[in-house]
Amino acid sequence: MAELRWNPMIRDWVMVASNRQNRPNMPKDFCPFCPPKDEEEAKLKPGIPKEYDVFKYDNDFPALSQNPPEMDHPYAPDSKVYKVAPSHGKCEVILYSSDHNGKFYDLSDEHTRKLVDLWVERFNDLSSDPDIKYIFIFENKFGTTQPHPHGQIYGYSFVPKKIELELDSMKEEHDADGTCLFCRINREESDFGQRLICENDSFVAYIPFFADYVYGIYISSKAHRSNIAEFTADERNDLGIILKQIIGMYESLFPERKESFPYMMCMHNAPVNLNGSEYEKYAGYADYFHFHIELYPTLRAADKEQFMASSETGCWAHCNPTAPEEKAQEMREALERFLNK
Repeated sequence: MAELRWNPMIRDWVMVASNRQNRPNMPKDFCPFCPPKDEEEAKLKPGIPKEYDVFKYDNDFPALSQNPPEMDHPYAPDSKVYKVAPSHGKCEVILYSSDHNGKFYDLSDEHTRKLVDLWVERFNDLSSDPDIKYIFIFENKFGTTQPHPHGQIYGYSFVPKKIELELDSMKEEHDADGTCLFCRINREESDFGQRLICENDSFVAYIPFFADYVYGIYISSKAHRSNIAEFTADERNDLGIILKQIIGMYESLFPERKESFPYMMCMHNAPVNLNGSEYEKYAGYADYFHFHIELYPTLRAADKEQFMASSETGCWAHCNPTAPEEKAQEMREALERFLNK
């Protein structure tokens, strides 16, 4: 089964994808993303080329599909509150490198530019599907995820609730005085300075005033851009460089750790294909939606995880047990260690 189910209490969709339970356990020491060594191994890795720098791979067990299955079941007959929708969309894997043990922060500037170009290519391609309304580029680097360096892209047929809330806030600010909320946040963080981590000509990275994760960072474009496809050539270069610096900084925070630093990387682009849809009120997003990346590390200390517990999960009431200004100083020192190693 694969479908969308509506949660009427928070007015948001849930992806139901029981087909993902059929994902196989890989043989020990087998990586599905490494280039095949011979013809026999190539049969086990259909679609993976013998050589690549970066590569797009369609998820073998997607939660979303551009040809979703029929919804034919008796689970909510004649319901007044429940509704379902086809699980239309796309799930892709983005391979950052052919090196199984490669590290994002060790990639060359030319290599990260290729990755940014691939993100842009996939964003544009998925945007050509009129039924896709939001494209989410992300990375989960923690727990039991596949260690080969990679991220993912989901193309949704709906605009997720958090993005809707951001759109509403940014639109309200723009409607009130014609300004971009995120441009204002960038200016205030730059002027204050104590929460800044680093910047280059095109991007700025900081712990926001309202950070809910101990080492959470926002990376924002300095120019007002609504999505990754709007970046100039220089901006694409600078995006890869600042991502390398921030991820390298994370690795330098706790030198005593043997494991790689865990985080989630969430890229917030404007939605797509809004005309004629229920989201048409956001069709003017280019004026007020501002591209940014949110990074959520899952550690609050070298040997302590930061859990999203009852308050955070049950009612979205977050509590940061540290002061962002103090952690920003700690991260600036870690960045200095990374850059000088």
